Amino acid sequence: MAIRRAQSLLCLSKFKTSSVFGSYLSLRRFSSSAHDSTQFQNVGFIGLGNMGSRMVNNLVKAGYKVTVHDINRDVVKMFTEMGVSARETPFEVAQDCQVVITMLPSSSHVMDVYTGTNGLLLGENAIRPALFIDSSTIDPQTTRKISLAVSNCNLKEKRDNWVKPVMLDAPVSGGVLAAEAGTLTFMVGGPEDAYLAVRPILQSMGRTSIYCGGSGNGAAAKICNNLAMAVSMLGTSEALALGQSLGISASTLTEVLNTSSGRCWSRYVSKITS
Repeated sequence: MAIRRAQSLLCLSKFKTSSVFGSYLSLRRFSSSAHDSTQFQNVGFIGLGNMGSRMVNNLVKAGYKVTVHDINRDVVKMFTEMGVSARETPFEVAQDCQVVITMLPSSSHVMDVYTGTNGLLLGENAIRPALFIDSSTIDPQTTRKISLAVSNCNLKEKRDNWVKPVMLDAPVSGGVLAAEAGTLTFMVGGPEDAYLAVRPILQSMGRTSIYCGGSGNGAAAKICNNLAMAVSMLGTSEALALGQSLGISASTLTEVLNTSSGRCWSRYVSKITS
C-alpha cells in the first residue's frame, strides 16, 4: 500500500511540472544580499504537533522571534506561557513575520492554511513574508501549485532585489527524536538563492539540509525516501515472520539482524520497541 501510494504521488507530480516550474523560476532574481540571514529574524510557525512543537523550541533556543498558530488552543497556550507570541489565524501570523514555516498533516491542510479563509495569502496584493517554508510531507503537485500562488503575490516591504515572495518545500526526516534534538534532515526544493538565505534557520532545527532542485523536488525526495523506508520495513516484517515460523524468537532474530548485514533503521526501531 505504501509503495503504491508513493508511486501514484510521483506520477501525479509530473502533471504540468515543466510549465509551472518554468513560470516559477522566471518570476524572481536574488542578489547576494539575500544570503544575509540577519534580515530574517521574525519567524512564523504554523502547526504545533509532535514535530512542529519541537522545531519551534529549537527556533526559540536559536534566538529567533517566533510567532505561532495552531487550531489546538492547549498547545498554543503552552507556548504563550513560555513567552512565545501567538495569533488567531495564519493571516495574522503573516502580518507579523518575514518568514513563515508550516508543518501540517496533509496536502489539504497546507492548501487551506495558504489559500483558505484567513490564509497566509489573503492579502495577495501586499503580503509581508518574503519566504514561506513548508515542511509538511505532501505531494509535489500541491507544492508546485501553492508555490505558483505565492509567486503571484507582491511584497508589502521590498528588500533590495527581493521583489517577489518565495516558497520552499522542505520536508524533513528523522522523526520526533530528531526534531527534539535539532538533528533533522531537510530536503529542500525551490530557488537555490532562497535556500541559501534561509539555511541558518534550517540549521537551527536540523543537522543536515540538502538542496534538491526546483519547486516540488524536496517533496519528491521525501516520497522517495519514504518509499525506500517502506521497502525496508516490509523486508524486515517478512524476515521476522519467516524466522518465527522456523522457530527463532523475534528478539533473537532482531539481535542477529542488528549486528549483521541486515541492519537498518526499521530493524533498529523493532529492537527498541520489542
